[in-house]
Amino acid sequence: MSLVAIVGRPNVGKSTLFNRLTKSRRAIVSEEAGTTRDRQYGKCEWNGREFSVVDTGGWVVKSDDIFEEEIRKQVVIATEEADLVLFLVDITTGLTDWDEDVALILRRSKLPVIVVANKADNFDQYYEAAEFYRLGLGDPMCISSATGSGTGDLLDKVLENLKADNADDIEEGIPRFAVVGRPNAGKSSLINAFIGEDRHIVTDIAGTTRDSIYTRYDKFGFDFYLVDTAGIRRKNKVSEDLEFYSVMRSIRAIENSDVCILMIDATRGIEAQDMNIFQLIQKNNKSLVVVVNKWDLVENKDQVVIKTFENAIRERMAPFVDFPIIFASALTKQRIFKVLETAKQVYLNRTNKVSTSKLNEVMLPLIEAYPPPSVKGKYIKIKFCMQVPETQIPTFVFYANLPQYVKEPYRRFLENKIRENWQMTGCPINVFIRQK
Repeated sequence: MSLVAIVGRPNVGKSTLFNRLTKSRRAIVSEEAGTTRDRQYGKCEWNGREFSVVDTGGWVVKSDDIFEEEIRKQVVIATEEADLVLFLVDITTGLTDWDEDVALILRRSKLPVIVVANKADNFDQYYEAAEFYRLGLGDPMCISSATGSGTGDLLDKVLENLKADNADDIEEGIPRFAVVGRPNAGKSSLINAFIGEDRHIVTDIAGTTRDSIYTRYDKFGFDFYLVDTAGIRRKNKVSEDLEFYSVMRSIRAIENSDVCILMIDATRGIEAQDMNIFQLIQKNNKSLVVVVNKWDLVENKDQVVIKTFENAIRERMAPFVDFPIIFASALTKQRIFKVLETAKQVYLNRTNKVSTSKLNEVMLPLIEAYPPPSVKGKYIKIKFCMQVPETQIPTFVFYANLPQYVKEPYRRFLENKIRENWQMTGCPINVFIRQK
């Protein structure tokens, strides 16, 4: 599929145009310059043809900002990948030195470039676009990405400049693994280590990642989407409107994922915010893999320390304790391949099916040996059980004469026995008691 990159200096409306072309709200839009920091990919369809669009951070030359150097790297990588570049300029502010610097770099790249004069909200402003001929990149096209004016003509010109594309469409139904955690736990570093390139900006400043970034991973027999999310912090800590939207987008990424890889900072241990994220994962019935990151910074790594760390995590997350814990380092790439293998196995565990005969053969003797406690002198009898077919997570139904008297502790007992006998590690289980 052809790839179109949107580049330009900060705050010219790149993310607004990206959202317009992809008919989504995936890229955060704000009046604050430098909002977009990572490459954001989407799909655009026009006149029966599809192509990918990538939104990049604002390109600033000779800046001292810690993010600007990283953003420049992102833009360079995006233009290297692209088949066509949409160079956005702001018609309301006119031609700037920054625009000329970006144009110089684009002319050297020898990629086909379309100059797009954005924020042309009325026809009188179209005459002001003439100064952009000085960039030496051809005729500027006037649009308003906010209202959509002129975007149809722009897409026609994009298709004219793109070669015919016979690539297959992106497959649907591919598993989604969301990497979640509090800010600065190493989520972007882990994904960069997986894919082997610096696609996601990494700094020591909490809150660097603001969008939920989807990356297709198709290597070594794996095929799934990795989702990098913004760090989720407590509500009373979210003061910036921009960060509020980032956190909401991360929560939506969790809701739309199949497996959540929860990152915990080994240097800080499990904290209250880690528990909040865990509860969010549980509430949405998502599979879980816990990764204790920055393990290379821990001095004493003997088995006693590892066991103590594991016990502390499981005690905090009880009663759900059947999930894998991996001690890894995104920086040194220690055990990161095991994270992928475990996440894949946890995803497959969701699809495990237990035959009704085998389930009754194993569970009924256990129930007979440890029956539900009697209530008001009435004895509860469970005579049959089965797994419900075609459910998102493994769901089991136990038929009893008095289902209303079966309490939560006994449901957990049944769940634990199922986990002991069948491979359900990392995935949630539903246990229902019904009238026989």
